[in-house]
Amino acid sequence: MLHVRIITPEDLRDDVIGVLRSEVGVANLLLYPGAALDPVGDEITADVARECANGLIKRLKALDVQHRGAITLQVLDTVLSTRAHAAEDDAEGDPADALLWDELIARTREESTLSVTFVTFLTLACLIAAIGVVTDSTVTVVGAMVLGPEFGPLAAVAVAIVQRRWDLARRPLLALAVGFPVAMGITALAALAGEAIGWVSLDIVRKVTQVDFIFQVGPVSLVVALLAGAAGMLSLVSAKSAALVGVFISVTTVPAAGFAVVAAILGDWDVAGKSAAQLVVNLLGIVVAGVAVLVIRPRGNLIPRSAQT
Repeated sequence: MLHVRIITPEDLRDDVIGVLRSEVGVANLLLYPGAALDPVGDEITADVARECANGLIKRLKALDVQHRGAITLQVLDTVLSTRAHAAEDDAEGDPADALLWDELIARTREESTLSVTFVTFLTLACLIAAIGVVTDSTVTVVGAMVLGPEFGPLAAVAVAIVQRRWDLARRPLLALAVGFPVAMGITALAALAGEAIGWVSLDIVRKVTQVDFIFQVGPVSLVVALLAGAAGMLSLVSAKSAALVGVFISVTTVPAAGFAVVAAILGDWDVAGKSAAQLVVNLLGIVVAGVAVLVIRPRGNLIPRSAQT
């Protein structure tokens, strides 16, 4: 369940309480008159079944509560309340299938902001991927996959497309448009330094056998990207963050960027081009799959609990 906390002006108090009372998935409704100091107003709290949270928030927004006061949501891991359990049973659908749009937008926005931390993680991931290429080490390449933070912006782009909120797309697109060139540029400088001191050579890169999958782009690459993108978005929607690790290991984004840079610096333009194509295929595949999941997923909220097995 979710714990909903509402700060509302006194003139909206009855309307807000009316909205909460009319929802079948609401329990443990509390009112604290005059408790809010800034903005001035009342504090109202309730426990809400995740399945009906979207409709509840939409109705509260229609009252302009988010502008005149505030609406905050908190996930409750453990609730010991007969009323709360009854409210959750009365709500249609299953909590695991509930897509809460405001929560998803907030999560993807937080993970897709262009920042020094984001660029640093992406740069470190590209550098590690480049080392994995030079040493022909699958383990090192997998480490770069896990470290890369690019899934957050890609998920945010998918959310923006489905919501038709192009203002939401600017932030993640900026993060990707700046992050990848900076990370690849620093990796290029590192590759040049490695070539100058004899650590990196064209002969070494052409002999790789364990990590050659990075530049072997084809239909399978798109299929993997689509499946990984779907799994990643599903994990965000369901708040199953542990599943994201598997998604990171599945897609060849950061390794392809690192390999493209190293190959280009050493003059192997064929491999560089194939690696760049692999990067584009994976990025587009993840976004397309994320959009598909978000378009299909909300229908699960409409399945009555009585119809589930």
